[in-house]
Amino acid sequence: MENKSKNHKILHKIAKIGKILSKVAFVFSMIGICGCLVGLLSNLFGSGKIFKIGGVTIYGLLTDLGAYNVKSISTALVAWLIVCIGQAVLAKFAELYFGNALMAGTPFTKAGARELRRLGIMEMAIPTGSVVLAEIVQGIMTGFMNGTADGGTDLNFDNEVSIIVGVMFIACSFLCGYGAEVLEGKNKVLE
Repeated sequence: MENKSKNHKILHKIAKIGKILSKVAFVFSMIGICGCLVGLLSNLFGSGKIFKIGGVTIYGLLTDLGAYNVKSISTALVAWLIVCIGQAVLAKFAELYFGNALMAGTPFTKAGARELRRLGIMEMAIPTGSVVLAEIVQGIMTGFMNGTADGGTDLNFDNEVSIIVGVMFIACSFLCGYGAEVLEGKNKVLE
């Protein structure tokens, strides 16, 4: 009984850590989203002539536009905005899973196994979809902006880790499903 209690405590701590890390990931994703939006707005209003009223011209913060490639910066910010939004959505789903596992008291439930499998699929699909969408938007923006001379929009989004974690979540979901079946079988025997 002591070993079962010790293992239960370990699983409970892992679920708590997972929930906390999911919340932290969501907060950092939101910071990234806000940073990209602020960057886009400052890029829009901070470069070149903002507007001209009669004979008065209001200039932005960046007066030396030769030192900055505003189009390249905008393209990169839009691409990263898409990736940050995808990560925020994924972090919320992970937080939901870990919260439900904590409420159930064990990850070995059929509903928990399905939810973990769904999280694994989403862990592979959302980052991959975000990267593909970001690359497409980046290509379109570069095309409409007539390309950039410095090649500054060639961003490289790697999501191999997301695919590996997704596969691990899916594999663990089958273990949790099996654990749920074993617990269900033991409960039937005890009745």
